[in-house]
Amino acid sequence: MEPHTNGGVPRGLLLLMSVATGLAVAGNYFAQPLLDLIGRELGAGPSSAALVVTAAQVGYAVGLLLLVPLGDLLERRRLAVSLYAATAVFLLVSAVAPNGTVLLVSTALTGLTSVGAQVLVPLAATLADPAERGRVIGTVMTGLMLGLLLARTASGTLSELGGWRTVYWVTAALMALMAVLLRIFLPRLGGDGDGRLSYPGLLRSTLAMFRYEPLLRWRAAIGALSLASFSVLWTALTFLLVRSPYDWSESAVGLFGLVGAVGALTATVAGRLADRGRVQAVTGAGTVLLVVSWPALAAGADSLLWLLVGVIVVDLAHQAVLNSSQNVLYALRPEARNRINSAFLTAFFAGGAAGSALASVVWVYGGWAGVCLLGAVLSAGTVALWLLERVTVNRAAAKPSKISVHQGDDPAPAPSAN
Repeated sequence: MEPHTNGGVPRGLLLLMSVATGLAVAGNYFAQPLLDLIGRELGAGPSSAALVVTAAQVGYAVGLLLLVPLGDLLERRRLAVSLYAATAVFLLVSAVAPNGTVLLVSTALTGLTSVGAQVLVPLAATLADPAERGRVIGTVMTGLMLGLLLARTASGTLSELGGWRTVYWVTAALMALMAVLLRIFLPRLGGDGDGRLSYPGLLRSTLAMFRYEPLLRWRAAIGALSLASFSVLWTALTFLLVRSPYDWSESAVGLFGLVGAVGALTATVAGRLADRGRVQAVTGAGTVLLVVSWPALAAGADSLLWLLVGVIVVDLAHQAVLNSSQNVLYALRPEARNRINSAFLTAFFAGGAAGSALASVVWVYGGWAGVCLLGAVLSAGTVALWLLERVTVNRAAAKPSKISVHQGDDPAPAPSAN
């Protein structure tokens, strides 16, 4: 790796962590542009095929709750490498799945172990200099979001070349390679928490974070609604694009991931703004943009231009909400960073799973118009929750004797109410 550093993290290592994070998360979204193809081969309708995406997100949510907290207890390089190796195995099972049931189970297990990505994110935050933490987190999260979005492009292209199973064969090989590279280059770093904690105690402590950290409750709810809105779009988008007036192929649908990647590339910008004390402004702008995106998407039912605009704005807004929320939360308790990350992201991805499931049902009964109404309502919820958070935190700040030292408003070096 290069000797130069980026916020306390060697640049080569930061790049590896970003790529590894993106690849792990990508495995949960390969099926989205292939839902029609998988459904036809396995004899499932649109709603049943969409359960593949839901299974991945549910598995991921369970892994966030049960496995990510181990980063506060165990040596994190070994934990990350083990999870990446297990993910490679489960992807191989998906590649040879003979029916929908096996695919659903293997997809859920892949989601469970792919939370190795979320062992890497707090590890990067730990290695980073405090004044540059937002930028470092933003860089790793850019990798995560690019993986999530470009998964659609890659899976569409690979499925055209060799069928949808080829996607899983290739990804399994890449995950195995990532396990080897992480074993070689990641530094050994034990958990930050109390080594006397048992595993059950660790899980209880993770859930207790919701009780003791009001900001975690607010940000978890905002994040869950944000990812639900995001998932509504990307789940239903496949059904829209393969039908009239678009009639696109799976590979063409996958190319839409390149459009979404434009929004993902703003993660480092959001991180830099957070480092300058503007984290609340980033969150507020992100929630408002989520709402604004849905009228454009509604117009995209028969207009490619408006569809492109809406997709870019949704991805940009969602990334701003996620990155700013992580900056707020990682500043709360450094010794419990993995548990806070686990608690936040469990709620976050549970929201995503709910969004995917709702999108498939609403599509059947309400079409694209119903999907856009659902997305707009969820997005409006993020604005309402952010405003309530600001009011609540500001009131609490006026009563310093009644708030915890962990309820700081802004993780920036110079605290700000922005």
